Amino acid sequence: MEFKGIILAGGFGTRLYPNTVSVSKQLLPVYDKPMIYYSFSILMLSGIRDILLICNEENLSNYMTLFGDGDKFGVNVTYKIQDRPRGIADAFILGKDFIGNDGVCLVLGDNLFYGQDFTAKLLEAKKMKQGANIFAKVVQNPRDFGVVEVNRDNIAVSIQEKPPKPRSNLAVTGLYFYDNQVIDIAKDITPSPRGELEISDINDYYLKKNQLKVNILGRGFTWLDTGSSHSLLEAAQFVRTIESLQGFKIACLEEIAFHNGWISEDQLIMQVNSYPPSPSEYQSYIIDFAKRLGLK
Repeated sequence: MEFKGIILAGGFGTRLYPNTVSVSKQLLPVYDKPMIYYSFSILMLSGIRDILLICNEENLSNYMTLFGDGDKFGVNVTYKIQDRPRGIADAFILGKDFIGNDGVCLVLGDNLFYGQDFTAKLLEAKKMKQGANIFAKVVQNPRDFGVVEVNRDNIAVSIQEKPPKPRSNLAVTGLYFYDNQVIDIAKDITPSPRGELEISDINDYYLKKNQLKVNILGRGFTWLDTGSSHSLLEAAQFVRTIESLQGFKIACLEEIAFHNGWISEDQLIMQVNSYPPSPSEYQSYIIDFAKRLGLK
């Protein structure tokens, strides 16, 4: 099954007000790059080259300036307007024509993942031929998230959306792989009391059909939802620490594109040569990366 990718970057970012009065939350910086770079990199690490970015109308031009048609990263980027927040599951209705007959990976634009062998986990998730594949992580505050309960064999037995009394402390992260039937499932679910199409209802549908696989991200793996001021600062500090200690960038899109074979040496050099005389830290990293490859 082939997969396409969707990044959901709509909403109003009210938890980050007033930072989000004039700019989309997903365009705010997480240390040295826009928040949405981290989500974008997940699709690239998954080997997905056809990407739909869903946002609200007032931020469309900013995203188009940032990514264009995706050619500089070796991918194909298209855009879709979500005129009002209608829930995560609305992404599959809006993206129906884009998805076509393929499977789809949905990633939320405010999620950050980091951990050993993450790329291998993503590529393994893409191998599924039917059903859904979701990622879960133990958290201290499960009431704030969708929660999945698993048995001793790590098989899902229940799904809850922000439950007052969670049955587990496994939060469903903002990363989902689905087969093509997700489009029809999304069309058939009923809006929740808050008027949104809940992703938990989609996951529950797959659960009842015994087609829901849960990938539990264990110790040593970091998942951050950067939708609040506290978590945004926490994410920036985390990225700075990791990059400083290891000497490698997290979510460097040009580097991923080159390693994937999606851009050539000449294309990488062209990007390096387009940088201003005093490049940023992110741009300096790409310049050094090109030098390590022996490119000029």
